[in-house]
Amino acid sequence: MSSPGSLARKTSARAISLGLAAFLAVAAVAAEVPPVRQQALRHLLAQDCGSCHGLTLQGGLGPALTREALAGKSPEMLRAVILHGRPGTPMAPWQPFVNEAEAAWLVQQLLEGKAL
Repeated sequence: MSSPGSLARKTSARAISLGLAAFLAVAAVAAEVPPVRQQALRHLLAQDCGSCHGLTLQGGLGPALTREALAGKSPEMLRAVILHGRPGTPMAPWQPFVNEAEAAWLVQQLLEGKAL
């Protein structure tokens, strides 16, 4: 049986490992999207996404895309919605305009509250 101190060290080590993995994943996504394309994606987010989700992404025809509104939603699901849309809703697929890495970058910006 583990001692309370041993359990705390294991929990702390696991949290550090997960944090490092998340940091490396974010860094990898940013590295895959060149700065010029990032600027174009920010424009797409403000203008194209903003036309339905509100120019400040607070919601409109579509739901809000703020960090608070997206809390608890998985990055994988959000990426899939961007790429494939939501059938039966006005949310169209954006796969003709953005690739997987770019969709992941957009999701990262939204989840970190850095979209606009």
